[in-house]
Amino acid sequence: MRVKLDDRDIQMLSILQREGRITKTELARRVNLSPTPCWERLQHLEQLGIIEGYGARVDWSMISHRTIVFMQAELASHQAIDFSRFEREMQAQPEVLECWALGGGIDYLLKVIAPSIDDYQRFVDRLLNADIGLKRYYTYIVTKRVKESAAIPDNLLAELKG
Repeated sequence: MRVKLDDRDIQMLSILQREGRITKTELARRVNLSPTPCWERLQHLEQLGIIEGYGARVDWSMISHRTIVFMQAELASHQAIDFSRFEREMQAQPEVLECWALGGGIDYLLKVIAPSIDDYQRFVDRLLNADIGLKRYYTYIVTKRVKESAAIPDNLLAELKG
């Protein structure tokens, strides 16, 4: 279901993506609304699931050594039950920061965090020993973060106006 957004909704989303800690009063001022209607719009966006949550982005390199790994995973079988089993297991793995099901030659792409390469390998060994249908995997070690953002660009938000 596609939700229709107006200019103020889009403006609120744009601001909140970049400034999640903004006060409701300041948000209302910036979108030219009084606090109560602004708060009602914000609650509506949250209830619809458009705003999934709020949180801090932590730069691990500032506080700890860590290894980020992208892992390409291929399953042995491609039945619905196999995909469900693998996805449930990925949900339960705290090291898995992101898991994406893909079309094409790769079944899944995972973003994994571990204290070291050795710890990552122990994680992989656990997956291989678990009965989750993992047939083959490829590891890509992140050497440097060049860009990381979860914010939808303003020009794409503007296209949502309905």
